[in-house]
Amino acid sequence: MLKGRICIVRHVVSTDLNTFIALVNDLPSRGDYFSTHFKSPETLRREFMQHSFVTDDSELFVIEDSLHHIIGVITHFKSRTPTTREIGYRLFDPKLAGRGYMTEACQLLVDYLFNVHQYQRLELLTAPENKASVRVAQKCGFTAEGLLRQSFFINGRFQDVGIFSLLRPEWEAKHQ
Repeated sequence: MLKGRICIVRHVVSTDLNTFIALVNDLPSRGDYFSTHFKSPETLRREFMQHSFVTDDSELFVIEDSLHHIIGVITHFKSRTPTTREIGYRLFDPKLAGRGYMTEACQLLVDYLFNVHQYQRLELLTAPENKASVRVAQKCGFTAEGLLRQSFFINGRFQDVGIFSLLRPEWEAKHQ
């Protein structure tokens, strides 16, 4: 469990499963930046029983507020090289945006990944017009590297994606 000032980042437990599945598969909460593709409740339950959403390729966490309500998810997963991980996140309720939950959750995960693993590089991919996500990347020390043109197909159209990175030496310099 990763505990911050305003949120907790932790693995999914069996008592979370029904709430987690409902939140993850709630299509209206996906907004303009997430695919409408989702996994069936049966598939999610099977994956939880097999590996609790933690494998060598990926690790998924829920984000809880101070009242222990699940308000989002954050994950890290394999990227293009063995020393790189990509981070993805989603806040379930747009009314909670702007309160610092995702920035704190992302910083907790960044610190965990660099403290516990030997990764050299972390990446965030976000739609350039998703100002809130771009701001999370910036607040967590990520640097904008460029644009992956028309690389995601979301809501019936190809969309550009901005790529942000944080290197271990940059993170270490902030933590000395």
